[in-house]
Amino acid sequence: MTADIAKMVTTCRVCGASSWQNVISFGDVPLANAFLDQPGPEGAYPLELISCRECRLLSLTAVVDPRVLYRTYSYVTSESETMTRHMQEVVRLCAERVDSGRLVVEVGSNTGNQLQLFQAAGHPVLGVDPARNLAAIAAERGVPTLAEYFGSDIAGAIAAVHGRASLILGRHVFAHIDDLTDVLAGVQALLTDDGLFAIEVPYAVDMVNTVAFDTIYHEHLSYFLISTLDRLFTRHGLRTVDVRRLAVHGGSVLVTAARSDSRWEASERVGELIAAEKDQGFLTDDRYEQFAARVRTTCTELTELVRKEVADGKRVAGYGASAKGTTLLNICGLTRAEVEFCTDTTPQKQGRFTPGTHIPIVAPEDVEEQPDLRLMLAWNYAEEILRREAAYLDAGGGFIIPVPEPVVHTRQGVGR
Repeated sequence: MTADIAKMVTTCRVCGASSWQNVISFGDVPLANAFLDQPGPEGAYPLELISCRECRLLSLTAVVDPRVLYRTYSYVTSESETMTRHMQEVVRLCAERVDSGRLVVEVGSNTGNQLQLFQAAGHPVLGVDPARNLAAIAAERGVPTLAEYFGSDIAGAIAAVHGRASLILGRHVFAHIDDLTDVLAGVQALLTDDGLFAIEVPYAVDMVNTVAFDTIYHEHLSYFLISTLDRLFTRHGLRTVDVRRLAVHGGSVLVTAARSDSRWEASERVGELIAAEKDQGFLTDDRYEQFAARVRTTCTELTELVRKEVADGKRVAGYGASAKGTTLLNICGLTRAEVEFCTDTTPQKQGRFTPGTHIPIVAPEDVEEQPDLRLMLAWNYAEEILRREAAYLDAGGGFIIPVPEPVVHTRQGVGR
């Protein structure tokens, strides 16, 4: 690791404390979306999870320069049935409090899929995303997008040109941000007096309960409890007014905040979830020690399962060259010796190689002979994938689903 590309965390980005619990270390791991044109040398950085003993923010110890991570970015928002339905639900939930015709600004807007749905609902929209390649795609789709990082400066410029926003939305981007103070200053500068700031983040409770260790990678700097977010918002002149639990990405929450002096009152769901986090031990070291132990067990069991199948003559391929897959393959030490190739529908990934493990990525239609088993690296879409691949299952194929404990799903049932 070089200091000009990554820095080590010294204080908590939520509360400023410096007392940590070391939860788990995976060693040096490549960047999850740094797919290779050809196998060769590549950077790897510490992937270590810690927990702040003051506010219980879960975070990584290393912060990789965002210019390295995001200027050209290979993650494109999924257009699957599951994700499209989910994004429609986000619009519906936001519409409960934000009238049609009001400006919606999305931070980390990717290719504009979510904002297109807000446009269809009658909202003027603006996207902000630092990845120039994705911002260009969004603009081609008719979604005005600034290829910038969101913060206080850009928020002031947006307000001067477009007026203030009634809704600022960030879906699966807040966990990627190191300087939360500047982002929240931007929210204060851009939000109308009764406007709403809504963020969708992976829920730390679900990550721990489902042993979703593969969602830990360098882009995800933070893993939030509701109690942690509530503390952060209070510190920056905001108040948590609602929380909705969502199934997407293995378990997420849509958390809505407003100015502390706004008319919005907090729903009962906020207090209920904060109380549940305390009751279930998520404010203690023990909960995360148990998580680390389960992660080690799951990794061992998965590696043994895959290698046994290969030793028995089975051909195994990866399904979905996801960022989660990069973490899982590297941590478990699964390479081309065990996983022949990965299929992925994203054109930007096809013809390339997975970071660290150098497994070739191919388009599904280019597979001439189907493997005996597919390792489901995009397990957060398991239900949809199993429906879509019914013919493969009918022909005797099977899926290895890695978490919370590895199982093999075939037409005959689910087994270990």
